[in-house]
Amino acid sequence: MNKLLSCRYNMDTNRVEARFEDETTLAIDCIAIEDEYGNTPAQRAELDWLLYNKLLEYAQLVLGGEIERYLSLGCDHGRLEGQ
Repeated sequence: MNKLLSCRYNMDTNRVEARFEDETTLAIDCIAIEDEYGNTPAQRAELDWLLYNKLLEYAQLVLGGEIERYLSLGCDHGRLEGQ
């Protein structure tokens, strides 16, 4: 896979548009990712947190096939303080 240069979240389509070194682009369907990997409220919150705060990492995890492993680590970035 070519080097991922940039990502842009398109709120109208709910997709991440990823641009690579060779000028190809790829759209990641965020609803499909959430349906596939967001099995719990905490996982859905983590996916949302990544999407809004670490977009490049979100795309790298999805494209690299590591999103399931990442979510299984129990990250809690998406949780609100005091919950």
